[in-house]
Amino acid sequence: MKFITWNVNGLRSVFGKGFDGFVNAERPDFLLLQETRVDPHSMEWDWLPGYHRHWNRAAKPGYSGTGILTRHEPLSVRHGMGLPEHDNEGRVLTLEYPGAWIVCVYTPNAQAELARLPYRQTWDAAFLKYVSGLEKTKPVLFAGDLNVAHKEIDITRPASNRLSPGFSDEERAGFDNILTAGFHDAFREFDSRPAQYSWWSFRANARANNVGWRIDYWCTSPRLRAALKSCVIRQDIHGSDHCPVTLETDDRILTGM
Repeated sequence: MKFITWNVNGLRSVFGKGFDGFVNAERPDFLLLQETRVDPHSMEWDWLPGYHRHWNRAAKPGYSGTGILTRHEPLSVRHGMGLPEHDNEGRVLTLEYPGAWIVCVYTPNAQAELARLPYRQTWDAAFLKYVSGLEKTKPVLFAGDLNVAHKEIDITRPASNRLSPGFSDEERAGFDNILTAGFHDAFREFDSRPAQYSWWSFRANARANNVGWRIDYWCTSPRLRAALKSCVIRQDIHGSDHCPVTLETDDRILTGM
């Protein structure tokens, strides 16, 4: 089975940059999208037959938003975490299947000078509690833009970014907590190399020079570890300041067998 996560930095924008060709070429079982920033129902989808489309829009127009395109009809769909203080930005979307919960997440940015860090820490704790609660009933596979480079290996210039949003000690500790809770960073199960980035600034020719950050993840319950076959950062795919990350598994994630 093929799973892809991608922060598209505006669904309407990426539509004009080969998005449909990419999806039709890949034909993933699941495509998890973050920062959709648009009413997807206003867009044309006839080019993508055979897919169920689920969305969680932010209350604020043109902001945030998540979506999942899938060839597999879910048992249930959850919009948000059931927490009004966190659910108005459309950042979490969950599909239930016999073998697992599939969760798309777009974690809030701590913003310049870490102005939103206190909220970010509250969010991190709430999201971990949410997926840990799901995990008590069946395994969880969650993915998206987590807005944190976990280790120094995950960022080009760790020393100069120590106080930058996405690489603060507090945000990195939040990802430590995810691993301590038992979830696995799927990419690092397969690839221990440095300079494997999924996001680049639009400034200073950063992508061409691979001056980037790894902030897009697939995370899995321990019970799904044996189902994983590969996880690859698709640096060859353009259209956003992020690139897709592809995960391949066997089918137990759906069947539970």
